[in-house]
Amino acid sequence: MSADAADGDPVGFRMQVVAESIRLFAEHGYEATPVDAVAAAAGVSRRTLFRQFRSKEDLIFADHEELLARVASRLEANADDPWWAVCAAAEEVFAHFADHRDLAVGRYRVVAQVPALRDRELVTTYRYQRLFEESLRRRMPDVPRVRVVAYAAAVTGAHNHLLRQMVRGDSAATAAVLHDELRRIHATTQPRERAEATAVTVVTHGADLSADEIADIVRKRLTWHAVP
Repeated sequence: MSADAADGDPVGFRMQVVAESIRLFAEHGYEATPVDAVAAAAGVSRRTLFRQFRSKEDLIFADHEELLARVASRLEANADDPWWAVCAAAEEVFAHFADHRDLAVGRYRVVAQVPALRDRELVTTYRYQRLFEESLRRRMPDVPRVRVVAYAAAVTGAHNHLLRQMVRGDSAATAAVLHDELRRIHATTQPRERAEATAVTVVTHGADLSADEIADIVRKRLTWHAVP
């Protein structure tokens, strides 16, 4: 891939860089692999590589920048339910890694061996959560911030757990399972009818009781606090 190709197809270029860096880091080790080797494998010059990426760590997480931009754009454009918009964005992230599972698995193995990359992964994960929080705060400014943070954390946590299970080879960690879990989280944002509206109270009593005595039994059954 030439420098012109890198400028003309930035998404393809980033995916190429991620794939080659993961392959080389897995084969030779992160510290032992020079940036020049990644540039050569990606078919570009060292100068072109550093024009696109700020550091060696950026190479293995290059696709995240494009994905973060897509998520931000989706959240900005989605005019539907703000709560579900966040869930839909999380599903898009999961779909990306499911479509590039080999890449995700390779990165997981490399990152697990390098503390600096593990730290970078945590920071990257939090960037998605921050996008979710910012979208919710922007679209629903009257919602308490603690609720926004809790919701964004729940969506991010469910996504990250299933993503980790997926790259570890768990066949049960699927997009459908994520969708169901996100539906459950989303349900917590919906108003609930008062339980009294659908409650049924059954009262049994002796045939010899008076109407006032029966009414007193019913009153006690329908009162949540102690009746004197």
